[in-house]
Amino acid sequence: MATQLEHCEILPPPAEVTELTLPLTFFDIPWLYFHPIQRLLFYEFPWSKPYFLETIVPNLKKSLSLTLKHYIPLASNLLYPSSNKKPVFHYVVGDSVSLTIAESSHDFNNLTANYSRDADQFYPFVPQLPPPKEEAEYKTFPVFCLQVTLFPNRGVCIGFTNHHTIGDASSIVGFIKAWASISKHGGDSQLSEAKSLPLFDRSVIKDPSGIADIYWSQIKNFKLLSSSLHLPTNKVRATYILHQADIKKLKDSVSAQKPDLVQPSSFVVTAAYVWTCLVKSGPASGEEVDADEPEYFSFAVDCRARLNPPVPANYFGNCLGAVMVKRKHQELMENEGFFIAAEAIAEMIRTKVNKKDEMMKGAENWLVDFAELVGKRVLTVAGSPKFDLYEADYGWGRPKKLESVSIDGDDSFSLCKSRDSEGSLEIGLSLTKNKMDAFSAIFDSGLGILSKEVVHSK
Repeated sequence: MATQLEHCEILPPPAEVTELTLPLTFFDIPWLYFHPIQRLLFYEFPWSKPYFLETIVPNLKKSLSLTLKHYIPLASNLLYPSSNKKPVFHYVVGDSVSLTIAESSHDFNNLTANYSRDADQFYPFVPQLPPPKEEAEYKTFPVFCLQVTLFPNRGVCIGFTNHHTIGDASSIVGFIKAWASISKHGGDSQLSEAKSLPLFDRSVIKDPSGIADIYWSQIKNFKLLSSSLHLPTNKVRATYILHQADIKKLKDSVSAQKPDLVQPSSFVVTAAYVWTCLVKSGPASGEEVDADEPEYFSFAVDCRARLNPPVPANYFGNCLGAVMVKRKHQELMENEGFFIAAEAIAEMIRTKVNKKDEMMKGAENWLVDFAELVGKRVLTVAGSPKFDLYEADYGWGRPKKLESVSIDGDDSFSLCKSRDSEGSLEIGLSLTKNKMDAFSAIFDSGLGILSKEVVHSK
């Protein structure tokens, strides 16, 4: 439980921008009906409630306002016309970001642990996007909100919720780090000097083939609704660490089994290992899958550097492509399943992701291709080791724990750099208890077998 102490609206500084309208690009439109993205950052914070309210909260409000000066779209609304016109993002003076200040007596150590915990207990700390407003010609949907929850004398949790159309992980993580920097240093000079200010200009996304129009014609008749919370989730959350030594063992085992394969990356072996462990944990939770049933693994690709011309790295918005690999269920269930998965993912990266001219081929069909997978066995990835939120220091030190809450709503796992171990990766999962228990046993057993093989090979 969390008790609300205050609710307020934070505005950008006056007269910075009076009005801003941004069209949705073809990278934004597919996310219109996707669930909100929810992240929690937990910080150790051994101070009292009075200190928090009198010192920390005012600083967070001030620094948030100053950060919004550079990230105006987060204070905008998504205008969804009642006609067939495309939606737009629109900001006018007076628009703001919703901020909730709360307090909780929940066990902070439990929330920041790696072992399995009830997934529902995290939702009191997740901010909920305000409901849409009905206007004469359109609905207005807020796209971003925040909550800061105090655990007196123990810690603080900052919760972030955003509509995916406003920006991908690169964009939102950029905002979080900017806010943290301004909060810590008391101003935005470092942000300006670092030349990392976000770019909102949608004209950098070239669309000569009219992909945005194609996408809009395919989905414009769907209704955009506000997302509601459905509890209980009947899931547990847990975090698994693949240490650098574990990753090396996985790489070495793939190279030994697939000598013609170029040295696999940390992402390849991690994704392949999680994918196969999840598939193999299915029977323990009562899953009955035909041997020939296809298993899909999909992951997002940052297309900023892959477009022609390239889009600047500081572009704020969505610029993600997606690729997918497919294997039969029985292939991944076999002892060689991990190697089959690793080879499939590595080949997709080699032939598609790493070839600039290949990544965007067939982009006009992405929506149709992925719509055909509804109801199929698809695993996706949330987050990336490239975006390190453990660097977000608001002046209280690095976060103790990152939780990607929105993985509760789909079949995905979160992936980020490990907080405490260089070269290691954190994997977040939200599963039924039976499946989590099975996954944990298979995950640990597989690494144990690899360790014995390494010792034996010596």
